Amino acid sequence: MSIPEPTFTIGIEEEYLLVDRQSRNLVGEPPPSLIEAYEAELAGHFSREFLRPQVEVGTPVCRSASEARASLRRLRRTVAEIAARHDMAPIASSTHPFAKWRAQRHTQKERYEVLQEDLQVVAHRMLIGGMHVHVGIEDPDLRIDILNQVAYFLPHLLALSTSSPFWEGTNTGLKSYRLCVFDELPRTGLPERFSSHGEYRRAVDVMIAAGLLEDATKIWWDIRPSARFPTIEMRITDVCTRLDDAVCCASLFRCVCRMLYRLRRRNQRWRVYVRMLVDENRWRAHRYGIDEGLVDFGRGEIVPCADLIEELLELVRADADFFDCRQEVEHVREIFRRGTSAHEQLRTYDEARSAGATSEEALRCVVDRLIDLTVSDT
Repeated sequence: MSIPEPTFTIGIEEEYLLVDRQSRNLVGEPPPSLIEAYEAELAGHFSREFLRPQVEVGTPVCRSASEARASLRRLRRTVAEIAARHDMAPIASSTHPFAKWRAQRHTQKERYEVLQEDLQVVAHRMLIGGMHVHVGIEDPDLRIDILNQVAYFLPHLLALSTSSPFWEGTNTGLKSYRLCVFDELPRTGLPERFSSHGEYRRAVDVMIAAGLLEDATKIWWDIRPSARFPTIEMRITDVCTRLDDAVCCASLFRCVCRMLYRLRRRNQRWRVYVRMLVDENRWRAHRYGIDEGLVDFGRGEIVPCADLIEELLELVRADADFFDCRQEVEHVREIFRRGTSAHEQLRTYDEARSAGATSEEALRCVVDRLIDLTVSDT
């Protein structure tokens, strides 16, 4: 029996860190008036995160890349405008350049109290943010089929999004240190492979029955079937500092999902590689970003990321045309030209140091640059 074509709707969630405009450090305790303003002006599209300086926004269900961009633009602008009233600002960066995780407190909320009790210091270290992209795929078995295949492309998306080179004032040498922190959690990393949605549900139900988790929202894989919506949810990417980079990565993921669906309609499929191989590319993406290339498993060699992405653009050309988002996905070439947020942060730091700034002063310059770029495209 043929499966009706999915709607392939798109929704984007982003997590921001709130900083004090004077110190450039994180806001330890956002005032109630700030949170109340967010809840009033972003009703249904705002939530607090585990640690108090973290906030999350989410677009409505969108039909086009331009609609998603306009919504995300409005959300960023509103978050920034409300923060400015309190001499604060959001930064769309997956880590803060110098903040200390030990100094943070978690949000008083029942779900977060449970997480703190269960995960202890692992939860407390989660001073990170990411971008999650939902793509509407209504048939549950098709969601699992695409889940199995799309994992191959996740390192490519991570490499394009990196924004976390610093941790507690140190250049980590990684373009996405966020994953090092996130991978301390259970049920993270690449997803398991399932033969059907039924097999997936049976595995989840075993964990629920054993009291290991309340529901599937506590499965934090790089990509997962959403527990709340009829979507597949991509979670591997850092939050992109620039709005256009975020829309590019989200649109590219959406196009890949449709490309895999088109293969299925022709009784074809993308080759599913063993997790060990994809994990190597995952490591290379969060260590080097777009700099040192990923492994092309068919050729058995490391290939420059730019070459692999050009091949991917060709694979999804029909899908980009279908969604009228060729401009958005071809923005990847601009990312390669100027680098990701990680490159920009490191460049800002090095330039400040070369100009005579201390390390602490240079890190504050990085925060200033992140503040500017978070809202510069809005």
